Amino acid sequence: MDFSLNEDQRAFQDMAASFSRDELAPFAKEWDENSHFPVPTLRKAATLGFAGIYVREDVGGSALTRLDAALIFEELSRGCTSTAAYLSIHNMVSWIIDTYGSQALREKYLGRLCAMELLTSYCLTEPGSGSDAASLRTSARDDGDHYVLNGSKAFISGGGVSDLYAVMVRTGGEGPAGVSCLLVEKDTPGLSFGANEDKLGWRSQPTAQVNFSDCRVPKANLVGEEGQGFRIAMAALDGGRLNIGACSLGAAQACLDFSLAYVKERKQFGKPIADFQALQFRLADMATELEAARLLLHKAAQAVESKSADATRLAAMAKRLATDTGFKVVNDALQLHGGYGYLRDYPIERYFRDVRVHQILEGTNEIMRLIIARQLLKD
Repeated sequence: MDFSLNEDQRAFQDMAASFSRDELAPFAKEWDENSHFPVPTLRKAATLGFAGIYVREDVGGSALTRLDAALIFEELSRGCTSTAAYLSIHNMVSWIIDTYGSQALREKYLGRLCAMELLTSYCLTEPGSGSDAASLRTSARDDGDHYVLNGSKAFISGGGVSDLYAVMVRTGGEGPAGVSCLLVEKDTPGLSFGANEDKLGWRSQPTAQVNFSDCRVPKANLVGEEGQGFRIAMAALDGGRLNIGACSLGAAQACLDFSLAYVKERKQFGKPIADFQALQFRLADMATELEAARLLLHKAAQAVESKSADATRLAAMAKRLATDTGFKVVNDALQLHGGYGYLRDYPIERYFRDVRVHQILEGTNEIMRLIIARQLLKD
């Protein structure tokens, strides 16, 4: 059991840290305030291999591991959590196509996805089916060499801006076995979008409802086989949960670092507040809890990579712990900054707003507990 990173992993980590420091952190405040989606910056990230992290090399991917991805996303999130999270979603769709798509779909889309010439969105959640994803209602009716889609997807990152949508639709009967996965291009007739949602956080990426009204999609755009969509969606979420957990850790680590610098400079009662034992204890707990969550996340990443039997349970555990811990550490950092932490002049409040949604998306943390409990009880 070796907890050290190898030379390649340290190189990926350092490259992501440099990009985060130079290309994300200086602009994150402006992007947040103006709800600006930094597409040119995302394309710069793609030149480093960050848009096809675990896509095979024959179509331009980086062919890295889930642990490599966790290291990369933790560093990127330190610069701009919202932008890093969108990049995670883009990688999720690229992985779906690479893993389950036909060779024709791989060749058609993945080169442009890995370069971020095309942007992608993952479409599972619906207005009437959030945590109960298997009850989704968006239908895909068989019509010769096409499917005809009707329905809506809600809370879609990249909605209205992305060029390609991986959509979970109902091609069969009720329940998971009736769900399939289709790729829908942005200019397809019958595809439309709601207004950009006005969100608490994640403001550097657009979020909108995606609507289908007699939207005709070629059957060649079916990913995998009919009835395989729910399994595809859940497998993708195992990886997505790792990345969102890593994004929480990155944001929290940034806030811990800000706090360490702040308590050394801030003076009260004639001495730096770093000298107060109560604050020292809080900082020690923040660092310890972050390290524990990071270790579990890395273990889960290796389990998902090796397709271990307990991969889904470990991914749920890691997502739950990393996102809860990340939010707690950011909240503690805000408290340590006192009134300054509450001001938009300081970055803590932006991280606070951005990480809050991580406890909701990719499966709420209540659903993570259900996944964990069901597997424990089944064993």
